[in-house]
Amino acid sequence: MELEWLLTISLSICLVLISAWTWRHKKGRFPPGPMPLPFFGNLLQLNLKDIPKSFLELSHKYGPVFTLYLGPRRVVVLCGLEALKEALVDHGEQFCGRGKVASVERTFKGFGIALANGERWKKLRHFSLVTLKNFGMGKCSIEERIQEEAQYLLEKFRKYEGLPFDPTFLLCCTTSNIICSIVFGKRFEYEDKTFISMLNLTNKIFLELSSPWAKLYDMYSGIMQYFPGGHNRLYNLLDELKAFIAERIKINQETLDPKNPRDFIDCFLIEMEKEKGNPSTEFTMNNLVFTALNLFTAGTDTISSTLKYALLLLMKYPEVEEKVHQEIDSVVGCNRVPAVKDRMNMPYTNAVIHETQRLIDIFPAGVPHKVTADTEFRGFLLPKDTNIITLLGSALHDPKYFSNPEIFNPAHFLDEEGHFKKNDAFMPFSSGKRACVGESIARMELFLYFTTILQSFSLKSSLAPKDIDVSPQLNGFLNIPPIFQLSLMPR
Repeated sequence: MELEWLLTISLSICLVLISAWTWRHKKGRFPPGPMPLPFFGNLLQLNLKDIPKSFLELSHKYGPVFTLYLGPRRVVVLCGLEALKEALVDHGEQFCGRGKVASVERTFKGFGIALANGERWKKLRHFSLVTLKNFGMGKCSIEERIQEEAQYLLEKFRKYEGLPFDPTFLLCCTTSNIICSIVFGKRFEYEDKTFISMLNLTNKIFLELSSPWAKLYDMYSGIMQYFPGGHNRLYNLLDELKAFIAERIKINQETLDPKNPRDFIDCFLIEMEKEKGNPSTEFTMNNLVFTALNLFTAGTDTISSTLKYALLLLMKYPEVEEKVHQEIDSVVGCNRVPAVKDRMNMPYTNAVIHETQRLIDIFPAGVPHKVTADTEFRGFLLPKDTNIITLLGSALHDPKYFSNPEIFNPAHFLDEEGHFKKNDAFMPFSSGKRACVGESIARMELFLYFTTILQSFSLKSSLAPKDIDVSPQLNGFLNIPPIFQLSLMPR
């Protein structure tokens, strides 16, 4: 009798859960997609080691807009330039919400520019854009800072005297110092212990974000938050980095001169003081800490990873490196440092940088969006707060816009006369209202660092070009470049 009672209760619970699942996911008029299983969703149809590739394969069957269940979490995936542009640009206001990223939300809790929504996001984005622009146009421009920092990098490179080494740490140091000079008002020596700790934390954070643990947590956060496991490493790392940022802010508070702001933090502190009587202000300490953390991590790892990939690709394709050398010698020469103004006269080098960004697809699925209101889109009805995955890599590797998209070929960005040509499908910084706030600085850094390094050095690998593997060591939130060594030979 007791067994029958337990079976009845168990069956009832299962029926209730299935009914709840069915009711929860019927609202709206969603795009087609594979049939999900309760609890698992479409997890069994995905390759956790390369989820973006699984998305792309599903789009071939269900079209450029389809519905998918990542565990119990429903998302709509957008693939291809047309669908991405239509959503992010043509319907930009409806698609500008930030979707759920459970693996970091328990740290950020909606604070900071990257994960904020509504008025908070609008105010923080506007403030950040204006402040970054102002520091770029100050007495010491962003360009001058990058040129100066690039010379420090060359000094470190020369100390290896042509011996092989892993460039990861030095590239992280140099690119991080650019965003540090803007956010914290200073650069750090590469041997500074605090600086090294911050860089190590940032590196570990992106590794964890791209791990299977983070992917599973984003799907099953409701359950996994109560259990121990690898997903807790990310939470602890973010808390450590948050503490470093908070300490830097404290230093700024103690030495603040409201009439002479030195950096992003000073500007934010001044705004906090102006609005301290406003109960609904978004200029709070939490938003300052997490916005500074957003800028620091994004300005450190993504640029250094792209440069690392660029060096690896040139070793694999030495004929491309030779053409870059020729163009640098012709336009810049060896008696002055490269400048941003040189870019318009260096179409091949510009094409190589763009092709590197296109091929490596550093953020394959971008950061999730959500619709801010019930939205009609391509004949479907997406209820408010529907999570949207924008598969940026589907545009960057679209054969309609790039012939042989899996092959590294700078000609993708050159016309028949060898002039640089733009391509609408090139969107590594995303597009629309949520496009990267630091895009202009990132473009400047990539060009100046790349040309400065190649002006001074030729690249050499211990492997034959055909044996060099450019596949990422991890494929997830970020495509993490492989570990490799190179030798830099003075030119």
